[in-house]
Amino acid sequence: MIGWLRGRIISLRSSGDLVVDVNAVGYEVSVASDESLRVGDEVELFIHTQVRADAIVLYGFRSNDDREFFTTLLATPGVGPSTALAALRTMPTAELRGAIEGGDVAHVARIPGIGAKTANRIILELRGKMAETSSTPTPRPSRVSDVEEALRSLGYGAGEIRDALEGVTLPEEESAALRAALQYLGRR
Repeated sequence: MIGWLRGRIISLRSSGDLVVDVNAVGYEVSVASDESLRVGDEVELFIHTQVRADAIVLYGFRSNDDREFFTTLLATPGVGPSTALAALRTMPTAELRGAIEGGDVAHVARIPGIGAKTANRIILELRGKMAETSSTPTPRPSRVSDVEEALRSLGYGAGEIRDALEGVTLPEEESAALRAALQYLGRR
């Protein structure tokens, strides 16, 4: 099984697939977030390998926490790799984890391909298990959620938002926190 790759991106498709050159071998990887990735960039990805009768498929994640969360989602009946990847493309892992722990069906149902019935099933199956698989705390300060929502409304994707929130220390005041995140994104 492949668990981690480091290499240079040689191809990037709009479908969220990329090809990573690792020592002259190109690995095709479906990624949760390709918004901050460019052809020629050096990338490190944690990999979930799925072996099927007709293919070996690699799913790549910027953090091990995202990969573990993806694997946890796959354990839910009715949730396959496409749906689990769509979940991570729609919102940050911490936000989705919080929605599941909080039993917020409407929030989970915002994921493309997931209706109320599947959202209920995800919550039923995973509620209480999220804290066990998380290497980061589930609760997030409300100012962080507010900054995430503001950045999302400005058109930033989940990967960019996650990078901004991890890349800066957010001040207590919400407007200052948003300003710090925007300055970080502007420097990239």
